[in-house]
Amino acid sequence: MFPSLRKDTIQPRSRTRETLETFVVAVGLALLIRTTVAEARWIPSDSMLPTLEQGDRLIVEKISYRFDAPHRGDIVVFDPPQGSGFGGGNAFIKRIIGLPGETIAVAEGKVLIDGKPLQEDWNMEPSDYEMPPRLIPARHVFVMGDNRNNSADSHVWGALPIGNIIGRATLRFWPPHRLGAPAAAH
Repeated sequence: MFPSLRKDTIQPRSRTRETLETFVVAVGLALLIRTTVAEARWIPSDSMLPTLEQGDRLIVEKISYRFDAPHRGDIVVFDPPQGSGFGGGNAFIKRIIGLPGETIAVAEGKVLIDGKPLQEDWNMEPSDYEMPPRLIPARHVFVMGDNRNNSADSHVWGALPIGNIIGRATLRFWPPHRLGAPAAAH
């Protein structure tokens, strides 16, 4: 029924070509995953102490915000907003504190959301600055470092466009003794 294949009609592949093809496919898949699904990032500063320490390594997933809105307490990696004075391809990592449509202020060391103190279990110490009330625009969030007094964040440059978010920090994988999900509150 099927024509028989003779061994002399099949062209054998060289090991070099097969290895090269495998390598190209593997690199292509790795780039696709890093671009669309998840990537590893490291923490370059102390702005997220005590939750994240300088040198921690994280997995940042990039899919969930395509289907769901960001939540208060999520730790996100993002490109700083245009006009912030920060740029040059440097991504930041901060915690989402305020959501679209809310009014946020900092007074007497506390973050106020719509005039009510925000219950925060993650921040290092009370803020040593004041910030007058600001309305968070649609399609924006307000992000702050857990180490409030040592963090360039939304209190400095304003609300962050949700489109600037690269992804959500989901797993700390280095150092091994700190393996686990970074603290988030919902």
